[in-house]
Amino acid sequence: MLFNAPIQANSGVINLEELGFAQLQQLVEEKKISYQQITQFYLSRIVELDDRGPTLNAIISLNEQALDIAKQRDALRGANDAHNLLYGMPIVLKDNIESADNMPTTAGAIALANNYAQKDALLVERLKQAGAIILGKANLSEWANFKSTQSSSGWSDVGGQTKNPYVLNRTPCGSSSGSAVAVAANLAVAAIGTETDGSITCPAAHNALVGLKPTVGLVSVNGVVPLSHSQDAPGPMTRSVQDAAVLLEVLTGSEPNRYQKFLNKKGLNNKRIGVVRNISEFNPIASQAFAKALEVLSNEGAMLVDNLVLNDQEALSQAEFDILLYDFKHDINQYLANTPKQVKVKSLAELIKFNKALPNSYFNQGLLEMAEQKGSLQSESYIAAKKLVAEKARLKGIDALLAEHKLDAIVAPTNGPAWVIDTLNGDQFTGASSSPAAIAGYPSITVPMSFYRELPLGISFFSGAHQEAKLIEIGYAFEQATRVRKSPQLIFSIDE
Repeated sequence: MLFNAPIQANSGVINLEELGFAQLQQLVEEKKISYQQITQFYLSRIVELDDRGPTLNAIISLNEQALDIAKQRDALRGANDAHNLLYGMPIVLKDNIESADNMPTTAGAIALANNYAQKDALLVERLKQAGAIILGKANLSEWANFKSTQSSSGWSDVGGQTKNPYVLNRTPCGSSSGSAVAVAANLAVAAIGTETDGSITCPAAHNALVGLKPTVGLVSVNGVVPLSHSQDAPGPMTRSVQDAAVLLEVLTGSEPNRYQKFLNKKGLNNKRIGVVRNISEFNPIASQAFAKALEVLSNEGAMLVDNLVLNDQEALSQAEFDILLYDFKHDINQYLANTPKQVKVKSLAELIKFNKALPNSYFNQGLLEMAEQKGSLQSESYIAAKKLVAEKARLKGIDALLAEHKLDAIVAPTNGPAWVIDTLNGDQFTGASSSPAAIAGYPSITVPMSFYRELPLGISFFSGAHQEAKLIEIGYAFEQATRVRKSPQLIFSIDE
């Protein structure tokens, strides 16, 4: 049974589980609770669920100043910015995002154990300007799951293995695994993840969350440990589309209500949505749930354009892999060269050497070694891969399909059921649909679709560049029509 942590508030006992930004702010407005009490609620749950009990391993470090900051937020409640929905809200950051809160930014790697940032990443600066409280850092797949050719999602040498709170021996998916589990298990009100390909959408779906992967470049990666400048995109991981819209406004520095005005329950009405079968039929369980979800879309007024195809997926997958190898070498060399002096590893070559000397590191570092063998970003093969993506993924891929069929978005199941965690043999993926949008650098949103027994399944909507508002409208309407999300119950295992 999930640990239930009601708190003694100003007006009696209140349980904050599953409450979002607006609901928490209303409680504060009514003087039923304080920001300090909200922060303490989450800190208590972290002790009970993350450090003890089922030991979810979602949180890698805590901000020791969180409660003091919450007190300050309470004291300044009357200031003009106190009415922002993020004001006083405890947020968790994936531990590849820098913050000047005396917490290292490790990317899950021992080599970065002393990587203490002197300033906030731009996205963190924006969160703090909005009044948010950085509660802590979340565990992740080490190096955003770009270290090993065989790995376990949610595993890092610093944080160990993150567990799925719905079924504890099942994967949380990666690489923003800790961010997803923290929000799903109510260890924080929301989290920031990062995606290169599936690293927001997959863990969000496996944890019955909303995950929004923005257009590449829309949210700054300044101060984020890189994997690939071609595809990296930080974004919100929340329990509702509404909270994702609130976070996206702050992360992008947008004007208030830029995205929230699209929270329309009738948002599916007259939307043309394409069903691309060659990226949708990757798992029979997901396909069965997806068929029912398509009925919901139709019943809510969407016009489905079925049996579409996105061509060249194998070629694009190979091009993506080449790009990631080249990008990682270039980007991580730049990042490591500029880390604080207490970080001794200053290049990818030095990182590989450092890892070889570690006594008990799980998994290999095959991807790091492959990246080190690549040349510069001026290499002919890199330029050719980038050209293929621009043509086949964007111009003649998603862009062409949207234009030809006058589509507002494309839909697919996000994931298959979570597989059993196996730190000996690594991940046994059951399928996903994140790659087309990820490779193109286009936005996507995943929303809870259904449960297979106790394992969450998500549905993804994606579209062209900078179509986040439309995706929020579609995702919100589906969410409101289905109301799928439920709290995890920390079941140890289920029969195969």
